[in-house]
Amino acid sequence: MNYYKVIQDEAILRSFIDWLPELEEGEAYYVSLLARSKYSDAIKSDKQQLKRFTSRKEDLYSKILQLECPIGAYTQKGQAIPQEALAIYITPNPRSLYDAMFSGLTALAKCIQNQNKHANPHQEIMSEIQKNKSRSCYVDFDFDIKDQAFSANLKTLIYERVGQSAKVQFVETRGGFHVLVDPLSVEEPFRKRWYQSIAELPHVDQTGDQMIPIPGCSQGGFVPRLL
Repeated sequence: MNYYKVIQDEAILRSFIDWLPELEEGEAYYVSLLARSKYSDAIKSDKQQLKRFTSRKEDLYSKILQLECPIGAYTQKGQAIPQEALAIYITPNPRSLYDAMFSGLTALAKCIQNQNKHANPHQEIMSEIQKNKSRSCYVDFDFDIKDQAFSANLKTLIYERVGQSAKVQFVETRGGFHVLVDPLSVEEPFRKRWYQSIAELPHVDQTGDQMIPIPGCSQGGFVPRLL
């Protein structure tokens, strides 16, 4: 029997997990496995959420491994979702379960007030967990370009704007690069304009608190990696 393969490179994945911030009380990581139409014509909507969950850092590898089920277990309108459509994402900034309880109460109350009898309480709470960032461990800059000349110069461009001692993680993805900057580590001379100066660089698509493809795992036939 053939199985979906979510973990493509165990060493890269474990290295990424080691890099993630240690969680504090009431925090968790939020993970989402998607099937995306831009990776496979078999997917008719832009993206279909297959699984989403929260995890402690120490459980992350095993929880991702549990997603590897028989081909055909993931479907869209009765049709098996192909392997090449899969992409898995994580919030590198921890989520606050405590804050999600408060906003979740409001979300559920609105469902009751609006008599939304089709609402799924589990999904409502999961959405609130995704929204509720606990700490800004990293600010993410998504560069939407796969150009060899640009990528060769990317680290220089970033460190010129945050200082050589700043803590920065570079992730190569299928469509470009994610640059994650620890804002507390930015050197003093750059602290006033570092965010704006990076955001103004060419090919920056999105910035802020975002989900990123998980290094070492599937992303539309590509394996993201740490640089």
